[in-house]
Parts: sequence; structure tokens; C-alpha cells
Amino acid sequence: MPTPGQGERDREERDGGGAEALAFIAPEAVSARPRQARRAVRATWPGTVREITASGSRLRVLITSEHAPDLVAEIPRQAATELGLAGGTPVFTSVKATEATIVAV
Repeated sequence: MPTPGQGERDREERDGGGAEALAFIAPEAVSARPRQARRAVRATWPGTVREITASGSRLRVLITSEHAPDLVAEIPRQAATELGLAGGTPVFTSVKATEATIVAV
């Protein structure tokens, strides 16, 4: 039989204890595609290209989503052209979990 408060402690362990944290993801670790990837990537969500700016030989693509905070993907110019990325383009973004740095706040 569970001890008093056990359910709450289990939930806190499962949910990370309710602590607030920030995830830092380098722009070069963000992938953006017009279609969802065939392979299962856990950190994948839909978004929309809001802005594209030049950053040296690469482009920085600002992606907004109702499902996640804004992301910036840094991609080669040729890839942006091949993918047909432009303002308003719907995309699927993905990030490998190993590419995120989590910091408690």
C-alpha cells in the first residue's frame, strides 16, 4: 500500500519535480523540413518560418510555433533554396535531445 504523499512524490519525480528550466539549443542543431521526418525523432513539432536573415555563408531561419518556444535554425543557403523556405512556409522542426543543454532557473 502506498504511503501518504507517495503519489505526489512519484509525480514530482516523473515531472522533474516541477522545477523551472531553460533549454539552450545551438541554431546549427535545429533541423527544419517542409514535411515531417520519416524516422521517429521525439523532439519534433510543427512551426512556421517567420524570418530569414543572412549570417555569413549561412542563413538564420526564425521559426515560431504554437507548440514550442521560437527557434532559430542555421542552415546553408543552398539547403534553404532546395527546401523552398521563405517567410510563412510551414515546416517541421526537430532537435536531437543530446543537442539540448538544460539549465535550472
